[in-house]
Amino acid sequence: MRALALATPVSGAGEAVPGPDAERRAEERALVGRAQNGDLKAFEVLYRQHVRRVFGLCWRLASDDAGAEELVQETFVRAWSNLASYRGEAPFASWLYRLALNLALNERRSRKRAPFLTLAPDELGNVAGPTTRTSGPDLWVDLERALRALPPRARAVIVLHDIEGHKHEDIATLMGMEPGTSKSQLHRARRLLREALST
Repeated sequence: MRALALATPVSGAGEAVPGPDAERRAEERALVGRAQNGDLKAFEVLYRQHVRRVFGLCWRLASDDAGAEELVQETFVRAWSNLASYRGEAPFASWLYRLALNLALNERRSRKRAPFLTLAPDELGNVAGPTTRTSGPDLWVDLERALRALPPRARAVIVLHDIEGHKHEDIATLMGMEPGTSKSQLHRARRLLREALST
């Protein structure tokens, strides 16, 4: 998580002037406070600020656009219902991500078939490795099949780390695990993908 950026102190003032990040967080805290007091318009502003990133996560974990939209809708319904429980210890975006992630994992566990994930091969860096025997559209199909077969937590970790760009410490907080567990889940997911793609 990024530290608050502070501008150079104003000459003679003796105090640092808050930078854009600090101002943004202060504005968000004010919006959250208003929403916690029942201000629906403030919550709508929070929704507009975060819906695209939440949809991106849900889309990568759900079976299709409709499934992702349902998860996004449920995430924000839960967020509104549970807003009183948000204490501001983590950024609001992290709290929302955790809600979305838990809903996606629970939804996936409740299905017999793992959901379909559509990703471009280059989004996962060198996951395929040099042993990959296919390329182009065939690799897409193979990669999607391999990702479908991943255990839910391993899949969530690889999406959060390799696609969303989260650090293991952040993933650990989001998923309620140790950073070492996140690292081992990522290693396992990459190994399983390599094995699936090389057979």
